[in-house]
Amino acid sequence: MDDSPLTRLSLLVRLKDNRDGRAWEEFAEVYTPVVYGFVRRRGLQDADAADVTQEVFRAVARAIGGFECDRRRGSFRGWLMAVTRSKLMNFLAERRREVPGSADAAVRRQIESLPAPDAEAADWEHTYRQSVFAWAAGRVRGHFEEATWQAFWQTSVEGKGVREVAAVLGMSEGAVYVARCRVLAQLKRKIHEIEDA
Repeated sequence: MDDSPLTRLSLLVRLKDNRDGRAWEEFAEVYTPVVYGFVRRRGLQDADAADVTQEVFRAVARAIGGFECDRRRGSFRGWLMAVTRSKLMNFLAERRREVPGSADAAVRRQIESLPAPDAEAADWEHTYRQSVFAWAAGRVRGHFEEATWQAFWQTSVEGKGVREVAAVLGMSEGAVYVARCRVLAQLKRKIHEIEDA
């Protein structure tokens, strides 16, 4: 059973109103890196990955009005991954039809080299987590003094030791722990804005 947090229901409801530009901006901020990164890691060049990402978002815009949140049928992210995979396969199949000669074999090898669905789901989830973290970090960073942010970033993201960071930043080790906890608390709150617990 998928225990990962769900895309916030209120955001999905707001997406059904295609005039809600803020909802679509928020959706794009979180999901563009997920979709784009997913298709790039499957061998697409930058421009092609951008085109497939755009096709995915068009498909979402067309289908979101009829999307019903039913956890028994799967999560929104699972549905979005299926749409992304479908658009990727369509793109690769179209490319195969357009490219004559030896490139056909290259495209076939690219399609055949796509990872198994379980590996794709893990990759999708990992990319989603990274995207949500980057989104949340961008939103909360300005709420902290630089030393507080660096204490968090260096210990939690870069993996440096508390003692080392405290010495570099001229803080006590206790202050580094407090700074890290304060930033993490804000990040968790911001992430809960985009996800349901």
